[in-house]
Amino acid sequence: MLREEEAVVVDIKPFNLHGVNYQDVTITYADRSIDHARLGPEGVPENLQPGDVVLAMRVSNMVVSLRRSSERNNKGGAS
Repeated sequence: MLREEEAVVVDIKPFNLHGVNYQDVTITYADRSIDHARLGPEGVPENLQPGDVVLAMRVSNMVVSLRRSSERNNKGGAS
């Protein structure tokens, strides 16, 4: 099952594994549930910060990518 759900970034921790930069991301949803994901550079928007509103793409209840929610982020830049 594929779906997209709005979330807020709680924490983001970058790390390097075999020369590839990954991000451990913690997000929270409107129902106050929390989710964690380890995502590669293709799955995380640039300059993501705690407090940013994102759309979490989920496949079978696993977060596979994040993108900016342009409706709620007024920081400029591309979605």
